[in-house]
Amino acid sequence: MNTYKFFLELHSGFRYIVLVLLLLAIIMAWAGWLGKKSYSEGQRKLNLFTLISAHTQLLIGLVLYFLSPFVQFNSQTMKDDTTRYWTVEHLTAMIIAIVLITVGHSKSKKAALPEGKNKAIAVFYTLALVIVIVTIILAKRGLFGMTH
Repeated sequence: MNTYKFFLELHSGFRYIVLVLLLLAIIMAWAGWLGKKSYSEGQRKLNLFTLISAHTQLLIGLVLYFLSPFVQFNSQTMKDDTTRYWTVEHLTAMIIAIVLITVGHSKSKKAALPEGKNKAIAVFYTLALVIVIVTIILAKRGLFGMTH
């Protein structure tokens, strides 16, 4: 197996871990916020693992970015939908999503009350999830297909 294929499969498979953790964190946060529930140590760890998995996915994606034949820097990059998507749009959107996850996690840590902790995770992680799903769909390969 060549290096590109290895990182492609790793990145494509690891996204399910990120998505599952993100969905669980969002569900727990919305339930906690709307239900005025406490913020548990389990939630804190789930939110941290979600953050770590998103950052790990970014690192895998950055390696893949520099190995990918779809990433090109030339005069045709912005004219071709596929090349533009993989060179600019996918990377930019996913970095924005990871920034939102990071901000949400940070705000949650700084909040004094459970309501603030749950609200920060619910809002920022949900925004990140929307960006991730829309960006994956824009790849025109489906949510469950390979990314390249």
